[in-house]
Amino acid sequence: MFQRRHSQSSISSAAALLALIYHATVRNVRKTSGNAVLGLLSNMTQAVVMVAAFYVMFTVLGLKGTKLRGDFLLYLMSGIFLFLTHNKTMGAVLGSEGPTSAMMKHAPMNTVVTITAAALSTLYLQVLALGTVLFGVHVILRPIEIDDPAGLMGNFLLAWLSGAAVGMLFLAMKPWAPGAVSLMSMIYARVNMIASGKLFVANMMPTFILAYFTWNPLFHTIDQARGATFINYSPRYTDPLYPLWVSLALLMIGLMGEFYTRRAASLSWDAAR
Repeated sequence: MFQRRHSQSSISSAAALLALIYHATVRNVRKTSGNAVLGLLSNMTQAVVMVAAFYVMFTVLGLKGTKLRGDFLLYLMSGIFLFLTHNKTMGAVLGSEGPTSAMMKHAPMNTVVTITAAALSTLYLQVLALGTVLFGVHVILRPIEIDDPAGLMGNFLLAWLSGAAVGMLFLAMKPWAPGAVSLMSMIYARVNMIASGKLFVANMMPTFILAYFTWNPLFHTIDQARGATFINYSPRYTDPLYPLWVSLALLMIGLMGEFYTRRAASLSWDAAR
């Protein structure tokens, strides 16, 4: 009642919002693991174990020769890191704090900040893990050559954006049907083990099988990432703009749904979480 109100310009308001997102992102990173090094090692371990498992499997089955020409380890990493980034971002956005969270009692906080912080914290950890693993392979095992690093990073960011968009859509539906959304997100993550195409090369797949994969924006980003990674591979059946438009559409639908859901926020939702 007796507080003095200060008017802020658009620039100062934007700076305050960015500062709030930064601190919320740092909080999310530290919430995952109290030690920053342990958090990075955890992300690296998951990726390294998955790469090693598929490398051994393809070696034992003698399937390494059926893939595109080039560094087979780089082929695996280009699919697995994008797959992990997509799924982890989807899970982080879905699990972000909603309008009934205790953090929302603080005046500057809102759901946009928590959702953005959840997505950015995952991106931060995944970029660090990717850079560290690539550096380790380059120094310890053998030199790594990437034909178009900028294109590879662009598709990596597209995988992250599409994961955030899918998570946003699930987050908007979560308060209305938490059990069903939890099941759908789990099924989506499991389906992506195959539908992401991280173990396949789109150019070598029969046309009638491609129809089961081309709906997935992650399939396009992984195939395009391999086109940027290897000089002798040119994607013919995937579109670099498809995951971008799908992600933007899902983001808009998710934001509208989240805004509508926020207006009907109830503390009783917390009991269903």
